[in-house]
Amino acid sequence: MQTRVLGRNGPRLSALGLGCMGMSEFYGRGDDAESLATIHLALDRGVTLLDTADMYGPFTNEELVGRAIRGRRDAVFLATKFGIVRDAANPTRRAISGRPDYVRAACEASLMRLGIEHIDLYYQHRVDAEVPIEETVGAMAELVAAGKVRYLGLSEASAATLERAARVHPIAALQSEFSLWSRDVEENGMLAACRRLGVALVAYSPLGRGFLTGAIRRPEDLAGDDFRRNHPRFQGENFARNLHLVERVHALAAARGCTAAQLALAWVLAQGEDVIAIPGTKRRERLAENLGSLEVNLSGTDLEALAQVFPLGAAAGMRYPPAGMATVNR
Repeated sequence: MQTRVLGRNGPRLSALGLGCMGMSEFYGRGDDAESLATIHLALDRGVTLLDTADMYGPFTNEELVGRAIRGRRDAVFLATKFGIVRDAANPTRRAISGRPDYVRAACEASLMRLGIEHIDLYYQHRVDAEVPIEETVGAMAELVAAGKVRYLGLSEASAATLERAARVHPIAALQSEFSLWSRDVEENGMLAACRRLGVALVAYSPLGRGFLTGAIRRPEDLAGDDFRRNHPRFQGENFARNLHLVERVHALAAARGCTAAQLALAWVLAQGEDVIAIPGTKRRERLAENLGSLEVNLSGTDLEALAQVFPLGAAAGMRYPPAGMATVNR
């Protein structure tokens, strides 16, 4: 297993983590038995970083991950998140909160669901525009001082917000969508800010929510309750244009002797030693394929070929629907 350091002074983690969100929600029906087996296989193969959040499920994904790591806590670096407020009685409702009292309450609830004594990496899932980041991170820092959290992170925070947060307490990681088709962090200064501040970039959806694997050939391939059906990149003409890009990536992968998913993940990891990817899956078969990307070492020629077939800004459509983009701190 390749390893990478989390931030400037953090622990050494597996270069590929495992995103657990889809095991409980968003990507069609889950299978807890297969999900547990997938997490166990990941740990057996040397994956140390597991990523979850209180809002996945809602709430049930933390419980699932907690069951999976029971008896194996020492082998896991566990990341979870707070800040997107959901109601189990009405899962369609959403709110954003960075209030200090909410931070403390959310942490206690996550610890209970996960069945652990401390969270290794605690992210603010989305920045609350109504609460100064200094107040939110100040409350998160209190959790570190109390021994309930080890490292702090932000998700989808702007470069300016990251810099303000880092003046309150060291930030170990910034989680953002980053892949061949989502390269905002290169354009908006987030990646540069991470490197200036010694913050690791944790790339979520490094496979473009599955599109970059080539397994999705038409919108009908997605389950009726799959949230990707509402995403602009999976709709209409955008779908057709993006599928054409993926087909070109698939051709490069075939020539390279790997799968499109492996090539796409290898590209993310090739962007720097401070980049960690957390592809999500709920199946052992896909996990094994993703881990195969660690054997794909891209040359300068390979990277140039990918730049030619999938240049910056090539993806058609926004990466979230308007409501989702409104929660991204810019």
